[in-house]
Amino acid sequence: MVRAVSASHLRAIDERLVGFRTRNDFSEIHSTKTQGVFAARDWLVARFKKIAATTGGRMTVRLDTYVQPKLKYTPRAVTESSVIATLRGTEPGRIYVMSSHYDDCNGNCTDGLGIAPGADDNASGTSAVLEAARVMAATHFRGTIIFACFDGEELGLWGSNHFAHEMAARHAPILADLNNDIVGNSKTHDGRSVFHTLRIFSEALPAGAKPRLVNLLGTENDSPSRELARFIVSTDKLYLPTLHIQEIFRADRFLRGGDQESFQAMGYPAIRFTEASEVFEHQHQNVRVEHGVQYGDLPQYIDPRYLAQSTRANVAALATLALGPAAPTHVHIVLAHLGYTTTLRWRRAADATAYEVLWRKTDAATWQHVRPVGDVTTVTLPISYDDYVFAVRSVDANGLRSVGVFPSPVRK
Repeated sequence: MVRAVSASHLRAIDERLVGFRTRNDFSEIHSTKTQGVFAARDWLVARFKKIAATTGGRMTVRLDTYVQPKLKYTPRAVTESSVIATLRGTEPGRIYVMSSHYDDCNGNCTDGLGIAPGADDNASGTSAVLEAARVMAATHFRGTIIFACFDGEELGLWGSNHFAHEMAARHAPILADLNNDIVGNSKTHDGRSVFHTLRIFSEALPAGAKPRLVNLLGTENDSPSRELARFIVSTDKLYLPTLHIQEIFRADRFLRGGDQESFQAMGYPAIRFTEASEVFEHQHQNVRVEHGVQYGDLPQYIDPRYLAQSTRANVAALATLALGPAAPTHVHIVLAHLGYTTTLRWRRAADATAYEVLWRKTDAATWQHVRPVGDVTTVTLPISYDDYVFAVRSVDANGLRSVGVFPSPVRK
């Protein structure tokens, strides 16, 4: 699946999305068959349905549509319509999302009439989602995968917020959201290449987490989103050894946001993929040349080979999540008494044939050690829990691994 990702396909998708002239939310009442946000939406629906037709009914495509009321900073109410393609897995209780937003804006995010190419922000992420669906559709997964192209991100994460609330109200078991937003440019603002680097943003414990949990055992750096980020980085090293994924331990960039935050707000693990170095002259700008500088989010600034690399990073991680074993549950670290060892216990996971314990020093960002412990549900290691952070993950018969699960403390 990783090898099947095509740079030429990604270029064609990105250029087709740019060709709709604008994908601004407020172009919806001006949309024709060839221009505007709903023209782009309908084209995406057709492409997903073409992929779904090859899956024997395992993939379905729908719209998540609602009316967003007028706000203080918007001129009127506006219809939002996200594209949701669901590839059904064989096991219930496991949903993984790969997301992007297909809307865009120029220098005025409520301008429904102006030109807004949106090649990088965010035709690039939308292209990655559509291409991932194409290369993954033929595979039968254990987990269900949702390929989501959200509307309304530029004005307040509207589409993803509506979808995440809807899923949370249904108690949908979303175990990960891999959000892609601005993933197609391989150059810095001064022209240097950052082709081999991709950033991944992950939130610490969300606002409102219990103070006792935050203060105990360094958990602020071991939120479910952080463990998801660590899993992605370690998995992608196996398939993309020349790609450096830089872990950014923040929910997002300063003064900006992304659809992963809608999932995190509902308690779902979520991360954001973003290119290594953004060029702000090419984001949220009217197309123009000023003082010899080209402004505008134009397709000539997309590197299809880099976009393919970003897409492969998603495919490798997403496929491993959905093909691999479920993570262990009820993972606990036993704090019965003072001592020089660490005892961990957990409940068995579906499809797991063995388990591994991970640990690192409290001041280390990534896992430093791993120990296979076999098909057991408790283990005691000759390591002090005062000096290290631990997690437990599942391993299946094919050698695929789950996300590591940070243990909750118990006294007995």
